[in-house]
Amino acid sequence: MASNLLSVVRAAIGRSRRRGEADLSTAKAIPVLAADALSSVAYAPDQILLTLSLAGLGAVAVSPWVGLGIALVIVAVIASYRQTVRAYPGGGGDVEVAGENLGPAAALVTAAATLADYALTVAVSVACSAHYLAAVFPAIVHRGTMAALALIACIAAVTLLGLPRAGRIRSVVVYSFLGMLGVTLAVGLLRAAMGNAPQAPSAGLDLAAGAREGLIGLGGAFLVMRAFSAGAVALTGVETIATSVPRFRAPRPARAARALGITGALMALLLIGVLVLARIAHVRYVADPLTGLRGAGGGALPADYVQLPVLSQLAEAVFSQAPLLCGLLGLLTAALLVMAATSCFGAVNRLTSRLAQDAYLPKQLFRRGDRRVAAQGVVALSLVAGALVLIFRADVASLIQLYIVGVFASMTLSQLGMIRHWGAQLRLAPTPIARRHVLYSRVISATGFVLTGAALAVVLVTKLAHGAWITVVLIAAGYAAMRWVRRHYDAVAEELAPPQGVEARALPPRVHGIVLISRIHRASLRAIAFARATRPASLEIVSVALDETEVNQLRSDWKADGIPVDLTILDSPDRDLTRPVLAHVRRVRRSSPRELLVVFIPEYMVNRWWERHLHNRSAARLTRGLRRIPGVVVASVPWQPGESREITPGSV
Repeated sequence: MASNLLSVVRAAIGRSRRRGEADLSTAKAIPVLAADALSSVAYAPDQILLTLSLAGLGAVAVSPWVGLGIALVIVAVIASYRQTVRAYPGGGGDVEVAGENLGPAAALVTAAATLADYALTVAVSVACSAHYLAAVFPAIVHRGTMAALALIACIAAVTLLGLPRAGRIRSVVVYSFLGMLGVTLAVGLLRAAMGNAPQAPSAGLDLAAGAREGLIGLGGAFLVMRAFSAGAVALTGVETIATSVPRFRAPRPARAARALGITGALMALLLIGVLVLARIAHVRYVADPLTGLRGAGGGALPADYVQLPVLSQLAEAVFSQAPLLCGLLGLLTAALLVMAATSCFGAVNRLTSRLAQDAYLPKQLFRRGDRRVAAQGVVALSLVAGALVLIFRADVASLIQLYIVGVFASMTLSQLGMIRHWGAQLRLAPTPIARRHVLYSRVISATGFVLTGAALAVVLVTKLAHGAWITVVLIAAGYAAMRWVRRHYDAVAEELAPPQGVEARALPPRVHGIVLISRIHRASLRAIAFARATRPASLEIVSVALDETEVNQLRSDWKADGIPVDLTILDSPDRDLTRPVLAHVRRVRRSSPRELLVVFIPEYMVNRWWERHLHNRSAARLTRGLRRIPGVVVASVPWQPGESREITPGSV
């Protein structure tokens, strides 16, 4: 059954596919490459308000300032990646930049962090998408985990089977989301300016007792740092464009830099706009609304209270008289998050292909144009993301704790690599003007390194005990696994290195052949004929005595056919086939260690999947055992069903 299912999957996904041409304009690149970055607007404000709510409503008021700090980091990082695009027009991803300038160890750490980032991007995106779908369809409120898992399954299926006009669909979703969110912010801010500020559904709720400490002293500063580190997830995805420069139209670096600038500006403006409007609309957002909020008069909340994500609350506040528009923004946000998750499946195949090329992952992953190989990456990423969703029950706040470490680790190493790159370029600058340009680029990269490094330090300090340690462990495990794979390939290459001198041309002094048969039939006769045609120095036919009647029949047929080859019968008291054959082959090898031993195994080929379970099972076990014996060559002699040509005893 499993083989049948595998055949169906292989037939569905096909054998190979061609890469699309590099023809992205700036307008096309933003929805194709920036969906991950733009989707962070859907959950970064939630995490900022969630963290600040621990200190009471007064602390929530500083959320726009936290957003402004994050926006400044976005601007600095985008400026630095624009320099990376110009320095690496062939597509300078974080892994390539770190590897070229900091060495293989930094490249592997960056790669491990990026792979963890991809899995967490999928998990966070689908969990948040399920959250927004629950705001539109309350029936799935308590089925968030199942909804997120269903989204992962759908994304994986669409990725495997392909989706016609996927680029156009992505463009419609991304630009519709940007337009709808822009209209929401514009209308909300305009209403506030006219004295008719919108009010969120949670505006009349107060924080429950125990959440009123405020931003006082060192604890308050630490809480603001936690809010900053939680909201800094808005920087995710900005590196995607830098790794995809070859996909742009010429001039590629200029178009990629322009796309980066537009994406960064949109991210910063939308983040600040959402936080400002959330402050005006008095949005309340806590982890558990039944314990973290209460009615303004002190009464308890109803048991079926549904907490809405920030964008959904803003839509209800701004379009209170137009529920269709509220639902439209929620659906577009959910769709954008799905697009962000989808982009990771292609990105993970590109990265694993690059690592496999350098022998840090199984080499078959290098053939990412083969759809069967690509399917392995899709399935692996789906399983890891699904496991994360199950473990954390699709809780976005919990998954975010893991998410941020990988993002800033890869960014920080990339920025440090760019500082080293510009330092090398500075020594080669031929003119003072060129030196000034290089110094300017180096300052920008240094600024990006300082800010991303500081953000990484803040994340580790504030989030390590809240789950970030899991990502650190995953990165360390990924690094160790890739180093182990590379050491294995290096050891194999060293062992298989061709010998020098006479040893390279030496031939075995003798070849001894063994044909394994169970009885006389066409397949075994063909194997004997094939073995004799190779003209070994000595040849023997070997059979295992599993049944006395069959052995007697074999001896009788052997004498009757007059086959001019010695027949050896091996005893097997426990009716095991494999052990007697392996023991006999080892005895032959010990008696003639310099002799090459070739074992011929007749195999009946099958046409139907279910026939594989009825034939050649013993041959497969024998082959696996024989291949572990040094100096032994295994030759399979197939017999195709329906062959009309017969092998007669006289032909052998």
